[in-house]
Amino acid sequence: MPSAVKNIAKEVGANEFIICGNGTLIYDLQNEEIIYDSFLEKEKVLQIIKICEENSIYYNLYTENRVITKSLNYNALYYDSENSKKPEEKRTNIDIVENIYKYVEENNNVNVLKITICDSDKVIFSSIIRKLKQISKVDVLEVEHMSKKIIKFGSKEIQVEYFYTEISNENTNKWSALEFLMKKLGIDKQEVIAIGDNANDKEMVENAGLGVAIGGSMLEANKIGDIFVSDNNSDGVAEAINMYVNNEKN
Repeated sequence: MPSAVKNIAKEVGANEFIICGNGTLIYDLQNEEIIYDSFLEKEKVLQIIKICEENSIYYNLYTENRVITKSLNYNALYYDSENSKKPEEKRTNIDIVENIYKYVEENNNVNVLKITICDSDKVIFSSIIRKLKQISKVDVLEVEHMSKKIIKFGSKEIQVEYFYTEISNENTNKWSALEFLMKKLGIDKQEVIAIGDNANDKEMVENAGLGVAIGGSMLEANKIGDIFVSDNNSDGVAEAINMYVNNEKN
């Protein structure tokens, strides 16, 4: 979400544009305005919520500035745990709403970037994915692996594992947003480096002038990318930037 990414941009000194929500939105940091968006249609959001509710599947909505959920579980539980370690201005805003369907139906100012679906049972998860793929004009992210998060409660560490997918507007991804920005700035795709590690990075890593896959990731496992660098725990992103932006080849 822009509210979360702006904090990271400030830390690294980035002050021009940020792409958020898997390419759903581009935010101009200098002018503090959205210059591109591809929000999910309200009708589609309600349709997805209805399917999840009827099948007792956990889900949450991502808007420009908050996560909307019914309870703290899976990814929302992780965000809440991380919030306890951060100053208030850097926390992820989480709204717990009892009846999300009614909330979306009655509010015209809820702009949904994406919807995340989570479940710990692979059979149940696969079944709901098949239902969601029948909805027209939305894209359901293909995620092959289980997400694993470590949540700390005092001296205890709890590992939360779950399958998840992300639903966004049709033909909306990080590469489609990059294409908009490239056209606006007059940049050729051969001048673009894309670094990624997950299914939602696939299109941009495949299409950029130089696609970089993080080591140990889904992209490396599927041989997606022009080059492969170290994993996230070994500063793979910094490695790629130093080699191909700062020209520190050795």
